Amino acid sequence: MQTPACRPLAFLLTGFTWLLLASLLGLAILVGMVRGTPLPSWLRLVHVHGALVGGVAQMIMGAMLAFIPPLLMTGQNRPDSRPILFVAVNGGALGMLLGFGFRNFPLVAAGGFVVLTAFLSVASDAWRQARHSLNAPPLNLWFYGLALLALSGGLALGLGMATQFVEPSWYGRARLVHLHLNLLGFVTLAIVGTMHNLLPTILQKSLYSPRLARIVLFMLPAGIVILIIGFSASSLKTELIAGGLLMVGVGLYAFNLFSTWRNSDHAGNAASDHLLIATFFLVLAVLMGVLVAANYLWDPPVLPFGTLHLVAYTHMALVGFVLQTIFGALSHLVPITLAVSRVPSHKKRGPYLEKLTAIVDRWRTVQVGGLSLGTMGLALIATLTWTMPLGSNAVHAATWGTFVLFIIALALFAAKLAWALGTPTPE
Repeated sequence: MQTPACRPLAFLLTGFTWLLLASLLGLAILVGMVRGTPLPSWLRLVHVHGALVGGVAQMIMGAMLAFIPPLLMTGQNRPDSRPILFVAVNGGALGMLLGFGFRNFPLVAAGGFVVLTAFLSVASDAWRQARHSLNAPPLNLWFYGLALLALSGGLALGLGMATQFVEPSWYGRARLVHLHLNLLGFVTLAIVGTMHNLLPTILQKSLYSPRLARIVLFMLPAGIVILIIGFSASSLKTELIAGGLLMVGVGLYAFNLFSTWRNSDHAGNAASDHLLIATFFLVLAVLMGVLVAANYLWDPPVLPFGTLHLVAYTHMALVGFVLQTIFGALSHLVPITLAVSRVPSHKKRGPYLEKLTAIVDRWRTVQVGGLSLGTMGLALIATLTWTMPLGSNAVHAATWGTFVLFIIALALFAAKLAWALGTPTPE
């Protein structure tokens, strides 16, 4: 029996397809930049929004649809298939990309509005479930609620920029607020909330400290709010205060997860490897953000900061944290979801699940290493440009090495997902 379309797994796999295509486009943009033959600027907008809206946001929606009913114990009589939401999030993302491609910003705004409406529908449904649940809302749900609130603000500001409702003089600050509300406020809070349950489940060990998780629930949103205030007021000192608060918050989060891993007897697999490395890159990305802001305390800045340096910094978060997390989550969720949906018999489900898990764990060192070293390769390229020209052999060698590492990791993981999906069920 195959998994029906428009269920949570369909959101996860379709989102990964978006992410895979956007990643290939991003690699092409990087190579063109280094070779001195840059691709059209609108392709960057297609790359970013294809990855974040069609890819990451859709996968977070799928995760919410999968996790919220069990957390609230309200999923017994609820429909598992969500075709309208599936069409809305994919149609909205496609509309946005077409709008960027044809410079039709009303179409961009329309696509963004459809995506926003889809997520507000998920939030409304979750609120109704929480009101009728006999369980108190768990910690994860508070993270999801704050994440959806940040997404609403980020998409609303994006709509304002697309419709030219935002004043031109405030456009630069609006872009910073829009980006950080979506990436820090929505993506990061949603992932952090999920990881407090998902990693302990994979490790088969209780979370080291629920109290630390509650502290993180306070510190990260507080830091994000202060950061948005700093961007809005163009106050570098306020941004640095926010960065310090975020640094402490993600440090406590990382300590909690690594302590859970250290206290477990789990041998490790592709899922846990990716999720732990993603946690490391989150800490590194926040630290780099603080250092980038501190660099501008001096005029001129201590270190020149150009386009490639911005690419390296942002992709510590986008690839090192977000993509690693996605690889880890799918490595755990795809085998379990396929086994549960395809094999009704509990007796036969165990061997089938073991077979699927063995598939996604194959060559995990190459997969994890390729993605991690590829991310660090971006930092190496940016660092080399401080002392070498863009056309130097060293910069080109680092670029092609990074390209190959990413291609290996992406192709290997995509092939394993296809292999798992095509694995027949036991007779």
